[in-house]
Amino acid sequence: MLPTTSSLRVSRHLPVGAEILSEGAGVHFRVWAPARRSVEVALESASGTQRFPLQREDNGYFSAIIEQAASGSLYRFVLDGGPAFPDPASRFQPQGPHGPSQVVDWERFAWKDQSWRGVPLKGQVIYEFHVGTFTPEGTWRAAAQKLPYLRETGITVLEMMPVAEFAGRFGWGYDGVDLFAPTRLYGLPDDLRFFVDQAHAIGIGVVLDVVYNHFGPDGCYLREFSPAYFTDRYKNEWGESINFDGPDSQGVREFFVSNAEYWIREFHFDGLRLDATHRIIDSSPRHIISEVGEAVRRGASQRATIVVAETETQESFLARPLEQGGCGLDALWNDDYHHSAMVALTGRIEGYYSDFRGTPQELISALKFGFLFQGQWHKWLKQRRGMPSRDLDPAAFVIFLENHDQVSNSADGKRLHLMASPGGYRALTCLTLLAPATPMLFQGQEFAASSPFVFFADHESGLAKSVRKGRMEFLTQFGRAADPKMSRNIPDPADPQSFESCRIKWLERERNLETYSLHCDLLRLRREDPVFALQKHHAIDGAVLAHSAFVLRLFGDGAGDRLIIVNLGHDLRLESVAEPLMAPSPEMRWELLWSSEDPRYGGSGTPPVQTKETWNLPAEAAVVLKATAEE
Repeated sequence: MLPTTSSLRVSRHLPVGAEILSEGAGVHFRVWAPARRSVEVALESASGTQRFPLQREDNGYFSAIIEQAASGSLYRFVLDGGPAFPDPASRFQPQGPHGPSQVVDWERFAWKDQSWRGVPLKGQVIYEFHVGTFTPEGTWRAAAQKLPYLRETGITVLEMMPVAEFAGRFGWGYDGVDLFAPTRLYGLPDDLRFFVDQAHAIGIGVVLDVVYNHFGPDGCYLREFSPAYFTDRYKNEWGESINFDGPDSQGVREFFVSNAEYWIREFHFDGLRLDATHRIIDSSPRHIISEVGEAVRRGASQRATIVVAETETQESFLARPLEQGGCGLDALWNDDYHHSAMVALTGRIEGYYSDFRGTPQELISALKFGFLFQGQWHKWLKQRRGMPSRDLDPAAFVIFLENHDQVSNSADGKRLHLMASPGGYRALTCLTLLAPATPMLFQGQEFAASSPFVFFADHESGLAKSVRKGRMEFLTQFGRAADPKMSRNIPDPADPQSFESCRIKWLERERNLETYSLHCDLLRLRREDPVFALQKHHAIDGAVLAHSAFVLRLFGDGAGDRLIIVNLGHDLRLESVAEPLMAPSPEMRWELLWSSEDPRYGGSGTPPVQTKETWNLPAEAAVVLKATAEE
């Protein structure tokens, strides 16, 4: 049978990539290559390679129906009769980013989540994890076995670190080069679908971390199809900036918008986390980020979704509605809260922590207003930082004590509980998990995992050397890491042992039951207590009680109020408190609801917090009080 192609117009789900037609009708291939005169599909098999021409469209795309192609077919695109390259929108790269692409039939997976309605932002508890280090096997199938445990803990949404195909045997995922292809390292595409389906079956949503600000340095062939994917008009510390607003940028925009919809439609993800949005630069009338958010909602149809932005420059407009000039996203990572908490617990004010003091007022303001920097001068960045955020709902701020970046930036990847006092760590865990913001945990944090999380990336020797040098230079901002005795111990990103050391040790969950119980009880209190579950805007106020002590009052809309009192200093005895937030409502009194000093969590017990004449606040502790009727 002679090779045949067809240029008949077909109905596609997405504008790029290989899509299977009805049974026996072949595969429709479509690629954007405006810089090329001709494009052919080269089908590869054990018997050899067959080449089929694609027809040029008016807008830089090439397409055709290839009747000889089917699910599982391996292929590359031949450009101008010369070299062959993987599909920029490949759905799978079984041999890695340098090998052929594979046709994937995404509709053959038997989903069981038809009744799943998605996850609205309010009420969620997020858990960030890296598939490769989450289990000994490092696969989606193995991770799915941990889902019941996560549900039992109180986790409601998983945030999966990036999984787009990248070069090497291991990596964080932020150097992805095939944005439509789930990496071969964690299993097959249907294994990822299985994971999401299993999560939905027990009531857990799954959000995917995506990188739309740069491509990895190894295995990216986009420039072969069009140099218009990139621009030198904007600075980018990780590689070439992406062209969202320059000449020939329409095909680039369509590529990324399609990618956002793809993950939601074909894998049933419940949203996206957008990495480093300060490097997604776009001066177009409509920002590409708003189009990405719209694509997520389009792909989800009637399901509720969450789109979260990481924004180093703290651009609050990202989470404002479109009609208010925003991008319509749902939430923003609040690094300011983390930095202040880190300083409060460790006293370290090096590097990017140097603008923070970890004071009670900082922590109060971060929970009342969101960002601490909303346009003030930032000494470390040497510029004004942030935008006003006081009008945003508290749930729009994702707060955390750990995430992948912050743990790894301790140079040796040491977890926060190993750097802080036990009492202080319990106290700020309480604050983080009961505050009206949206809390996030990092894998293993809930049971005080001893495994570090360091930077790891498997590159060829020349690139690996450059990556290690760059990592060392970045860490010199922290004076301790610059100490020669310490710098010699910073793990080499290319060393497989750096990767292996980060695997979660699941037996520690049983060994560290005190910390695990702390997290489970706090998440249960957050979920079941009517006041902590409110997350109501402007329903929180706070006051400084002493140099290292403060109170937050959450107003309960008829359910009574709650106090969270945090004391990060010595035992504190207050005989007179000139602070109205400490006063109970008429005919009410304060009753101890929870204490971080409960022996169940490794504490030393809690004295009577309030007597007729005094307040007694234990050192390095948090107590939660509930307003109840006077007897």
